This record gives sequence, structure tokens and C-alpha cells, in this order.
Amino acid sequence: MAKSASRFVCQECGAVYAKWQGRCDACGNWNTVAEEAPQESAPGGLGGGRGAARGRTVDFVPLQGDSRPQPRLTTGIQELDRACGGGLVPGSAVLVGGDPGIGKSTLLLQAAAALAPEAVSVYLSGEEAVEQVRLRARRLGIAGAPVRLAGATSVRDLVTTLDTPDAPALVVVDSIQTMFIDTLDSAPGTVGQVRAAGQELIRVAKRRGIVLFLVGHVTKEGQIAGPRVLEHMVDTVLYFEGERGHPYRILRTVKNRFGATDEIGVFEMSDQGLEEVPDPSALFLAERHGNVAGACVYAGLEGSRPVLLEVQALVAPSALATPRRAVVGWDANRLAMVLAVLEARCGLVLAGRDIYLNVAGGLRITEPAADLAVAAALVSSATDTPMPADTAVFGEIGLSGEVRPVMQADARLKEAAKLGFQAALLPRPPRQRKQQGAGGHDIALRELGHLRDLVALFPEARGNE
Repeated sequence: MAKSASRFVCQECGAVYAKWQGRCDACGNWNTVAEEAPQESAPGGLGGGRGAARGRTVDFVPLQGDSRPQPRLTTGIQELDRACGGGLVPGSAVLVGGDPGIGKSTLLLQAAAALAPEAVSVYLSGEEAVEQVRLRARRLGIAGAPVRLAGATSVRDLVTTLDTPDAPALVVVDSIQTMFIDTLDSAPGTVGQVRAAGQELIRVAKRRGIVLFLVGHVTKEGQIAGPRVLEHMVDTVLYFEGERGHPYRILRTVKNRFGATDEIGVFEMSDQGLEEVPDPSALFLAERHGNVAGACVYAGLEGSRPVLLEVQALVAPSALATPRRAVVGWDANRLAMVLAVLEARCGLVLAGRDIYLNVAGGLRITEPAADLAVAAALVSSATDTPMPADTAVFGEIGLSGEVRPVMQADARLKEAAKLGFQAALLPRPPRQRKQQGAGGHDIALRELGHLRDLVALFPEARGNE
């Protein structure tokens, strides 16, 4: 019988090669191709040749069944439940990624402790010893919670323990990169080990109705380490974001089969662990000072939650041949587009100046509805004219300078009115529908059709044309 040859797998993207090479042709990384022994196959192989073992017939069922969906499990941590779509679905797998030390283990230990009085919760640590987890629990004040704790890394042992009729309701695996399968001749954390370990754990969770949390490490680019197929295997992918200099943490949903994507949960890191922030708009605007040029309040939308943020811009003279463009919390390419539109369509000369843009609070904005707020902050700083402190701004800017409508304008206006804002700059609605009121609140609306209408609000900008 011929011996099965080893294969060489890229540890970054999972590409397979017949022999070793220094550079991966698929992702372009160097020294990421490592040798892996093939996994043992079933006797007789999987082909249809003579002597091959035949599989059993798959039974098909109708699309509409008699079974009723199980109710979601609520941890009591509303920001986590919101990010998961309103609660935890039994039999679902959730992948949580984030930078080292951002608070992933703290959040999941708090969630397990909150759910433990109502359902059996298990915390499996492959990175820390049991005593280290107990020290964290004492610091968080949850040492008395009935959480079952164990330190294990063998997937074979975990499957044997969890695949029982009395399986726990919640299982936290911290982290998936430390789990290993003894049938694979490769180190824990490699592509083959992460893929196989995740598949086995997810299979048990589906069969026994376990809510499975997998903690994933991230690469220097901020992506979850290991094969991309792991994100396709799980039902929900959460990213835990935050700046080291800020106490706020953002739990962002990038994939959810049981709820909306781009939902966020806001937490504040304190000595007692992560605390929920039920009103993030008031928190992000708490340190705002009025009558400051270059500051603008943006009425944004994160998933289904409206959030008000302060966008800060600084336009300063430059002594360099190539002026600086520094961006924190927004897309640098989007900033370059807004600057080009301001110069080409509005005549505002900004090419020879340093420009700094910052989103206060550490939250990253991804939707194009922030274009108009960024433009307002830039013009305000360039003309040294403060924006009205009681005005919120939102809208998308096109390359011809037109201000385009954005979705759920009413929710943004309602959030602005709730926080005491009296006016709003927003896009002109389409002709077939009129702009609705801000949820019954009294807020003055100023509709803009072109970016020139915004620049016209700053008299000093006309002398710069």
C-alpha cells in the first residue's frame, strides 16, 4: 500500500502545495508554507471504485417542519445580546476576535457567569491555568458564579466530555488557536489544526444545542488568524475593537445568520471589568465643547442603532512639499475623495495644507453618510468658523458634488432631537417622497442638494475660492 504523501499548507491563507516553497503564490506572504501530514481517511476511501465503502442514504425532509424554534438565551448583558441579534441561539457557534488585551476573555467570562444561574455554563481555557482564570473572576467580583471551569486543549477530550445528553447550554473555548487534534501531525494554531478543531467543536454544538463561543486571535492587520473558512463555518462573527488610550470598547457584528449585521455593543473598561454603555451617543458627546472650529456632530447609524459622534478636523499650514493627511476612525481614501470634491466643485483650496481628521471616542465610522459631516468639519476648520453647537449633520457626497440621501434619516433625527439638538443639515429627499419629521420632535431641517450649499454657510470660505 502506497504511503500518502505530506502536503504543504500556507498558514495564512490555507493554500495547499505539493512541495515546500518560500513564498505563497496565493497571498504573497513569505515563510508561511509549512508541512502537514494528511489526516487519516476512512477505510476504503471515499471514491466510487471497487472496494470503496459506500455511505448511507441521506433522508430528505420538507421545508416546513413540526419542530418549534427554541427561545434565545439572554445573558443579561444587553450590549452582548444586541450584538448577537437579541440573544444567543441554541446550537449556534460564535467567533469573537480582537487585539490582545482588548477584553475578549473578560467579556465572555462575565457572560458565562451571568448565564450560569439559569443554564449550565462551561469555560474552557487553553491559554491560562485554572488559577489564573479564578484570579480574574475574583477581580471581576463573579467568583461565586456556578461556572464550570477547566483547562484543556485536546479536542478529542472535549468532544467526549460535551457530546452527552446532559450537555451544557453555553461553552466558551479560549482560544481556538490552542486546541489540537492528535490525528494531525502539525502544531496547534496552524491552518489544519484550527480548521479541524473548529469543525469538530461546531459539529458537537449543532448536535447537542450548545451555544459555542470561540475566541480567535488576530493578525497584525486586524483579521482573525487562521483559515478564512473558520469564519464561514460559524454562525456569528464578532470583532472586539477599541483604542488602548480609550476606556471604551466596541463589540461589532460582521456576520450573523440570526440577526442584523453591523450591530454594535458599547462597553467601558473599568477596574470591575466591562460595564455596559446603554446610551453611547451621550457618552461620545460628553467631552464636546461648543464654539470650536473644526468640530461637527455626525448623526450616524451602526446596525439598527443611531449614534451621534463628534468629527474633528484640523487644517493647518504645511511646511512640507507633500502635506500630511492623518486620519483616525475613518477611511483615508474617503477623505481624499471629499477633499478633491471640495477643491474641484466648490473652489476651496486645501492642497497645500496639513489635514488631520479624528472621530472622537475611538469608534470607527464605515458608512458613507459621514461625508457631509467630514466636509463640514473641514470647511469649519479651514475658515476658522465654528459650526452651530446644536446642529447635527449627515449625508453622502458624490463626485459631482451632489449630496445624496441616506437610509433611516428619521431614526437619526429622532436620536439628535432626544439629545437636545435643534437643527440638522441633511440631504434633500427624492421627489417621490417628502422628508418626514423627527419622530414628532421639533427640530429644524435644512436640506442641501449640493456641496456648494454647505460651503455657502461659511462666509469666510468665499474668499478662499
